[in-house]
Amino acid sequence: MKIIILGAGQVGGTVAANLTSEDNDITVVDRDGQILQALQDRLDLRTVAGNATYPAVLERAGVDDADMVIAVTNSDEANMVACQICATLFRTPSKIARVRAVEYLSHPQIFAPDALPIDVLISPEQLVTQYVRRLIEHPGALQVMDFADGRVRLVGVRAYYGGPLVGQELRTLREHVPGVQTRVAAIYRRGSAIIPEGETVIEAGDEVFFVAARKNIRAVMSELRRLDKPVKRITLAGGGNIGMRLAQSLEPHYRVKIIEHNPQRCRAIADTLKKTIVLRGDAADEDLLLEENIENTDVFCALTNDDEANILAAMLAKRRGARTVMALINRAAYVDLIQSSDDIDVAISPQQATIGSLLAHIRRGDVATVHSLRRGAAEAIEAIAHGDAGSSEVVGRRIDQIRLPRGTTIGAIVRGEEVVMAHHDTVIEPEDHVILFLVDKSRLRDVEKLFSVGVTFL
Repeated sequence: MKIIILGAGQVGGTVAANLTSEDNDITVVDRDGQILQALQDRLDLRTVAGNATYPAVLERAGVDDADMVIAVTNSDEANMVACQICATLFRTPSKIARVRAVEYLSHPQIFAPDALPIDVLISPEQLVTQYVRRLIEHPGALQVMDFADGRVRLVGVRAYYGGPLVGQELRTLREHVPGVQTRVAAIYRRGSAIIPEGETVIEAGDEVFFVAARKNIRAVMSELRRLDKPVKRITLAGGGNIGMRLAQSLEPHYRVKIIEHNPQRCRAIADTLKKTIVLRGDAADEDLLLEENIENTDVFCALTNDDEANILAAMLAKRRGARTVMALINRAAYVDLIQSSDDIDVAISPQQATIGSLLAHIRRGDVATVHSLRRGAAEAIEAIAHGDAGSSEVVGRRIDQIRLPRGTTIGAIVRGEEVVMAHHDTVIEPEDHVILFLVDKSRLRDVEKLFSVGVTFL
């Protein structure tokens, strides 16, 4: 697929890295020649220096025969204008734009089919807000991903000593939680993936990914670790766009405080939020954290624009007694570092939260949802099965008859409103939404081919 990426910032760079690894023809446009050179030095792609909204620059980038434009510059306005120009002058088939300002997003008619020609809107702030909110709903989870509009969730959780299933074979899970439909999709042990079998024994420290209906997640988690108490008190460090949006969504259900150092911003968010307590100060100020009873905080979430400040504030909050600490981290190297340490419970990567939304529109075949996992090495996909037994390699077949690529498991099937856990004798029906887990993303093309429909299907 020929794709033009407008903007070589953190999101643009992450998108480019993901897409070049999948044999796409990628061109990146940005004003900053140094950033482009750095990208070109490490990735197999083409770059064009210039203003991404100028038709001549877009033409040089090859937009006239591009399949898709992804506008992720730092300017909402530039992204919207670029999509309009691509539609008007070049008839680009697919246009994706990052738009962050609530002032635009709160008027969806701007993006109606007869208005701005943007096919898919991406709002990293909104995606991160939803991501953190799901983690707060399920205390102790490392990752929580929605499929089929939230009817099914894939949850990553670390197994600890004391969990009833730890030291037991996986086949006993059904006896441990009778009546609960669930399936373990993958296990990571000391950084390596294990394809779960019935005789696989869960060890303490394993990172277990399981699929379950939303109502059953707590029951399954309780088999892998001691359950944390439900969250009541939340402290957010940073009152920027993400902090304020998150506080707005949380304040009806939890006791929320925001720490923000900028006095003007403090006043602005205090005027907007209804129940949240707004504190002016430095989130890495130990005295302030102690005054605000950090030891009684269930979740401390550092969400400023500064990675180092987020890491320090989260570590300090953890050491002073906050039960769970999360930190927003933009640099990929920092994410790796934090996830391998015990100082911070969850490292939130806006790039990883965003890339899944983009990948769902790039995958071949009918793919409803994609979640990028393990820093892009693994993926969880919701693919829709079309065709019939004559034209499809999956429809009309039992799961044990489907030639799944190595390292791929089917976790669940969503059939209309019904959620069906995958067993060896489950038969795939037309229009089933199939939830797959790929521990090796290099097998992606094989999965896409598996779900493609033959030419005999009309």
